[in-house]
Amino acid sequence: MNDAAPPRRIWLCADDYGLSPGVNRAIRDLIERGRLNATSVMVVGSAIGRAEITALQAAVASSPRCSIGLHATLTAPFRPLTMHFQPLEGGMFLSLPKLLRWGLLRRLDPEIIQAELMVQLAAFGDLFDRAPEFVDGHQHAQLFPQVRDAFLRAVKQAAPNAWVRQGGRRQPLARRLGMPKALLLDVLSTQFRRRASRADLTFNPGFAGAYDFSQRPDFGTLMGQFLDGLPEDGLIMCHPGFVDETLVSLDPLTDHREHEHAFLASEHFPRLMAANRVTLF
Repeated sequence: MNDAAPPRRIWLCADDYGLSPGVNRAIRDLIERGRLNATSVMVVGSAIGRAEITALQAAVASSPRCSIGLHATLTAPFRPLTMHFQPLEGGMFLSLPKLLRWGLLRRLDPEIIQAELMVQLAAFGDLFDRAPEFVDGHQHAQLFPQVRDAFLRAVKQAAPNAWVRQGGRRQPLARRLGMPKALLLDVLSTQFRRRASRADLTFNPGFAGAYDFSQRPDFGTLMGQFLDGLPEDGLIMCHPGFVDETLVSLDPLTDHREHEHAFLASEHFPRLMAANRVTLF
């Protein structure tokens, strides 16, 4: 590597702001420390009141550069903002596996999905008095067949200057075979990128951050792998948080969030970034 080359600039985005008070506090803490430069907000989350938005805006104001985007949400246990959204189970969105299956079978109604996303985009505008700087999707649902078309149309209509998240790393196939989750995201992202390009929407050129949450890997080791080969403008997603009752009731990802926060708040993280000649925007 050429030591004279400038460091690569990347996005490090904390997903799920609005999921729970503990998640919100952890994200704000990292923003204030300068350890994040993006977070995406769930407008259907249980911790998305005015006080939480004001606290986020105050944290961002103290940071040299931090973007706020919409975390479009279409999976259970969350509920739609539109009255006539279908399909539902028990008044909630479908589970992640069912949503993917229905999309693959062409059983979804993209117009209904687009209407829901338009309302979520409008809700973001009401909270922040502006459109989101970027739009991504909870559990990567924006990449699914049929969902992606509705997602891209909604963003193009309501936030045409926002960039959108794709989940492909474009690594050699032999390397991806050992990471089934990352491989699936890469496959789904191929069509997403093509459609986003046709819609003249910008997207991140590289992506990292997916790992098997059923395991307990060392997050510092994972972060080194995420940084390896990530291009300029690439994005790493993360899920820092402090565990609270709300989080436990809504999401199976609990202790991992505290491990992620602990590493990102530590001095090991900036040393790892420097060793890889990577910096945040």
